[in-house]
Amino acid sequence: MPRTKVVPIPVMGRHSINAYLLLGRRPVVVDAGTPGSGRRILDRITAHGVDPADISLIVITHGHIDHFGSAAELHRLTGAPVAGHIADLGPYRSGRAREPYLPTGPMGRLLARNKNLHVRAEPFEPGVLIRGETSLEDFGLAARIMPTPGHTAGSVSVLTDDGDLVAGDLIANSFMGLVPGKPANPPFHDDPRQNLTSLRQMLALNPTALHVGHGTPLDPGRVRQWADREHHRLAPLEAAGRLTTRSE
Repeated sequence: MPRTKVVPIPVMGRHSINAYLLLGRRPVVVDAGTPGSGRRILDRITAHGVDPADISLIVITHGHIDHFGSAAELHRLTGAPVAGHIADLGPYRSGRAREPYLPTGPMGRLLARNKNLHVRAEPFEPGVLIRGETSLEDFGLAARIMPTPGHTAGSVSVLTDDGDLVAGDLIANSFMGLVPGKPANPPFHDDPRQNLTSLRQMLALNPTALHVGHGTPLDPGRVRQWADREHHRLAPLEAAGRLTTRSE
């Protein structure tokens, strides 16, 4: 199978919100941006010479509105099935993210007041329901969907056989991508400790780069250093019972 090429598809700003086009024997799209951005994503895909009818799958990394907002629209425009994890089926079926959002810091507390995060997207039913590690070979891609819970219960990443990790909101660039190359938490996590565990599990697979929902690709070495610091930050909070997580 040919080498997989990872192409960022900006949805908002240059790097603030990204979807991805993965090019192998057949193209696969990862994430669907905010509500109403389906046509914009499609135009950027066709600009890379891809016929929308050739897209084999749309993978949604998790149930937040800036990642699944246009999934139903992209499904109609391409005919491709949508893949999502069973643990985030509630948001996908209702069109609403689980609330309240649980901020990871000042940026999250600010964004939690943004009305655009509380809108309802068009619901969708995943045609491919993810329950565990899932090969994408049948969809023409040398890659695997990897469950990476923590940001949400149903968060997933895509790991190509070449070592590229399309990581959704497992990690981000600082300030929603405004500080390129600097690892940081995204604005929200349902369970910061579980997310950190998922991140370390993915780093143990020695990815060559982490392609994220917010910002530019991250160097695994810098992410490992950040993860060590994050462990030392979270450990005393957890011990003191001060670490807020979503119970469901």
